[in-house]
This record gives sequence, structure tokens and C-alpha cells, in this order.
Amino acid sequence: MSTPHESAQSLMQLYEIRREARLREARTWVVSSFNPRSVEDYLAITKSDDYVNFRMVSSYWEMAASFVVHGAIDAEMFQAVSGEMLVMLSKVDFMLDDIREATGQAGALRHVEQVASEWPGASERLPAFREYFWGMADGA
Repeated sequence: MSTPHESAQSLMQLYEIRREARLREARTWVVSSFNPRSVEDYLAITKSDDYVNFRMVSSYWEMAASFVVHGAIDAEMFQAVSGEMLVMLSKVDFMLDDIREATGQAGALRHVEQVASEWPGASERLPAFREYFWGMADGA
């Protein structure tokens, strides 16, 4: 397990990566424009140029979550500063098993899912985030 100081250093390094211009652009797209409502919607997006945005953001959060799963970052410290991960997960969590089956990616977002399963209140927040973003996409 990492010390609090090591966790803080790792979180600061992850924050620096999040500030990179291309990743910021991808994060903005995922939050504002990525709103699949079915596996078919998701698969259609995988065939578009925009899919690179989701891949970039989801792989970033999968990497960060793997650090938590393997003890390199303290889970409580991670939860205090990484709520955006839940936003990204809320976009696909309700169909994640079907996405894995349809794409043949059995391990997709496994670490993110594991960290979220241990995150207090996440099971209530995920559907609330999803409904909020669907409402925004619908112009509500």
C-alpha cells in the first residue's frame, strides 16, 4: 500500500496528465456529447471519428483505477478528487456487460467498475448522472 504522501504525488501526476490539451478536449466530448442509450448507439459511435475521445478518456480512467486496485493510490484519496471517473462510467455502466460481449473486450473498464463498486454512494450517483446528461442532450 502506498503512503499518503505517495498517493498524493501519484494523484498530482494524474492531474497533470488530465491537463494535457488533447485529453481535455476528449474529456469535454465525453461529458457533453457522449450519451449512448443502447449498445447499438455505443457500437455506432465506435465506427465514428469521435470514438477516439471515449477510448482516450476511458483508458485514462482505467489506468488510474488500476493504481487504486493495486494499492498504488489510496482509494479514499482517489474518491476525494476523481468524481469525473463516475461521470464517464455512468455513460456505459448500465450496458457494460453487453458492450463487453459485443466487442469481445471482456476486461473493458474492469478496474473502473471495481473502484466504483467500492465508492460510497456510487450506485445512486451513476444513474443520476446518466439521467442528467441524457436530459441535457435532449435539451431539457
